[in-house]
Amino acid sequence: MVNIKKTRRIYKALGLQLRNKHPKRRVKVKLREDRQEAVGPNDIWAMDFVHDQLAAGKKLRILTIVDIHSRFSPATDPRFTYRGEDVVQTLERICRKGGYPKTIRVDNGSEFISRDLDLWAYVNKVTLDFSRPGKPTDNGFIEAFNSKLRAECLNANWFMTLADAREKLEDWRKHYNEDRPHSAIGYNVPIALHNPGGAASPPS
Repeated sequence: MVNIKKTRRIYKALGLQLRNKHPKRRVKVKLREDRQEAVGPNDIWAMDFVHDQLAAGKKLRILTIVDIHSRFSPATDPRFTYRGEDVVQTLERICRKGGYPKTIRVDNGSEFISRDLDLWAYVNKVTLDFSRPGKPTDNGFIEAFNSKLRAECLNANWFMTLADAREKLEDWRKHYNEDRPHSAIGYNVPIALHNPGGAASPPS
């Protein structure tokens, strides 16, 4: 056994440093009092995961994203596993087609606090707005969206394969964006607010 004081004295004399347990983030986390209402398309997005499984029992994770202003969903993307780099891959794919958001509201899941997403947000000038731990109401828009997704799609379909899940989720997303009126936006369809030109929602 070595005395802890001696260890610290040697450690300091050698100029050593422990790695910071919580690395400094490049993108400032928004504070609750800083939150403002979304004023237009791509102003604020909300993002989360929904869990489901194939008919054979293999688990699925579905990345869900919704625009808070228009209620437009740019992606419902299922995979067997998700890492931070996978989230970035999906975001980059949809942002190249429809533009980058100013802010994305997320929880503190490992995929969302990853260096990959942090760097992507920094490079693209996107603010990550993290929910407080144990406060799902901080991201209520995505909670409501996920509830509709589960009731209208996940509980209504069997998914035989990952490709089958992608096809059925994409069909539901297009219906949600282009055909389904929403009371919160004056009984309009999301695509009408998100893209006033009337173009169909691009594939996710």
